Amino acid sequence: MQFNGAVIKEQGVEFAIIVLKPQILKQSIKRDEIRNSCAVIFPDIPIILMAQDSRGIPEYYGRKDIVKFLANINITRIPFKRYTTS
Repeated sequence: MQFNGAVIKEQGVEFAIIVLKPQILKQSIKRDEIRNSCAVIFPDIPIILMAQDSRGIPEYYGRKDIVKFLANINITRIPFKRYTTS
């Protein structure tokens, strides 16, 4: 499996962001499956899921304080990269 994501440490909090398609972000079972499978790659840190709408506006799902923080920053500041898992 390949996906885009990022690991960020901000204000003493480290967390991961996983980029999804918008329709997957809206499916609770799929969301939980992805978060659980990515916990192996990002152990012991909160995982935030993100999707962008057709205008490029991000929507986040996860720990509320981190989601609130991310909602107030420009998405271009997030250092996304490509991850590969087996």
